[in-house]
Amino acid sequence: MTENPTVTRPARPRVVDRAAWQAARDDLLEQEKAHTRAGDELAAARRRLPMTQVDGTARVVGADGAVPFVDLFQGRDELVVYQHMWHDGEPVAGQCPGCTVNAWHIQRSAPYLAARGVSFAMLTEGPWAEVAPFLEFMGYTEPWYSVRGLEAPIGVDMGHIACFLRDGDHVYLTYRTTGRGNEPAAGIFGLLDMTPYGRGEAWEDVPDGWPQGRESCWYWATDADGNATWGPTRRPVPQWDRPGATPVEASEHRH
Repeated sequence: MTENPTVTRPARPRVVDRAAWQAARDDLLEQEKAHTRAGDELAAARRRLPMTQVDGTARVVGADGAVPFVDLFQGRDELVVYQHMWHDGEPVAGQCPGCTVNAWHIQRSAPYLAARGVSFAMLTEGPWAEVAPFLEFMGYTEPWYSVRGLEAPIGVDMGHIACFLRDGDHVYLTYRTTGRGNEPAAGIFGLLDMTPYGRGEAWEDVPDGWPQGRESCWYWATDADGNATWGPTRRPVPQWDRPGATPVEASEHRH
């Protein structure tokens, strides 16, 4: 098949023989190993953080009604939660695309965490009457709870991962992410970082001629044709194989 000469393609990595490729790959491997070891050091420092007590008796609302927060540990000593943003009164398609993409990735993580003695739950500030139909539509099966009206770190500032430790009936916050710290929840980031063109975001350092980056997270929401958009015809990407979510009128980006 002949390529159309009028179509402008983005620049591509230079072509070399296999030996030259392997040499370059070996050089990069040393950097990757250093990065991995630096991550191990960060994890070690994280394990040495102090902790602060939170109210384990605070009531959260789930499928079985209101329960104390300490019950989310399910008898285990450790708990990881993802704090999912919520837009009151919006239809399914109007909920946060960023939190949706993270929830989609980690929806089967609970059994693997439980095998290591760690419980998992999703928290959101949405009222349970709105949250329940959203969960049914998305097909989520992990435990979800509304933390409506609760103070931080259990409630209020959503869009983060938080870790808690239980000592009997006492509950402590040990760690909480900020900014891009919740990226481990979505494996797509690590996979995209391995590809030649990366995430396609404007902040990335790319060679000359590479596709021009766009705003952060632009591919989390698309229209029915798969075109990335934050406009009124968008949905979070995982929703498109689930008919029934209506497009939303949005005057600003939500991510």
